[in-house]
Amino acid sequence: MGLKAFNYGANAVCLMKNNHKYGMICAWATQVDYDKIVMLLGAQSVTGRNITKGDVLGVSVLSIHQEDVMNTLGENHSDEIDKFQHLNFILDGSAILINDASINMVVEVIDVLKLEGIEEDNLVYGLIKSYTVGKDPMLTI
Repeated sequence: MGLKAFNYGANAVCLMKNNHKYGMICAWATQVDYDKIVMLLGAQSVTGRNITKGDVLGVSVLSIHQEDVMNTLGENHSDEIDKFQHLNFILDGSAILINDASINMVVEVIDVLKLEGIEEDNLVYGLIKSYTVGKDPMLTI
């Protein structure tokens, strides 16, 4: 499908689980209430497959100066390489937050849903527990 109906952002979805760091880039994310978000994570994502109800994630909306972070987290799989080896981040419980992002959110997973037609993918529904706003504009892809 060639339609790009919206201007998609570069959102880093990261967490520490079972002593392993997972991270990916999600373009298909949106706010659905003042304190709720949804993110569609593709079936190919190791990070997406490891996210379950009750997990606490870091969701970092990358800034215009973080294209290198987008490329690092968007390439390869978290079970193949350490994507965080050269990244600046902080750990807030199990949430991994990327330094200098436009927005950093700690998000608790309310549910992981399967929808007809995209059953292989994971629709993550989350509650924003806390957030900070950075100084730089958001990166779009």
